[in-house]
Amino acid sequence: MKFYIATDHAGIELKNYTVELLKTKGHEVVDLGPFDTTRVDYPDYAHKVARSVLEESGTQGVLICGSGIGMSMAANRHAGIRAALCHDAYTATVARGHNDANILCFGERIVGKGVAESIVDAWLASSFDGGRHCGRVEKIEG
Repeated sequence: MKFYIATDHAGIELKNYTVELLKTKGHEVVDLGPFDTTRVDYPDYAHKVARSVLEESGTQGVLICGSGIGMSMAANRHAGIRAALCHDAYTATVARGHNDANILCFGERIVGKGVAESIVDAWLASSFDGGRHCGRVEKIEG
């Protein structure tokens, strides 16, 4: 699987950890930045990841900021993106299974490395359940 990942200044440490985590699990990761803690605006990076996921079929995204809230809101402005703010393995599993989420969001100030790893593992182990969820996901786009 290929992942596009980005953060803002508040998620640098967890982004770097997540990049390496995904790589050790055999996934291709494209880090869209930023690469230091200089203050940046999270929507700029959310839009970069969302556009990349939309442009390359079969890819997924990861967005990290302080809380994950702003990143998920900005990414979800793009038609075809279903960015899910996840706080634990259960929410990651449901986001993939029920909502066919294609961008995983979480916050460095909310989850630590251990929880982030369990979220990523649950995300990777899950896929869209289809069935009764198909019509609901179609309704997201309006």
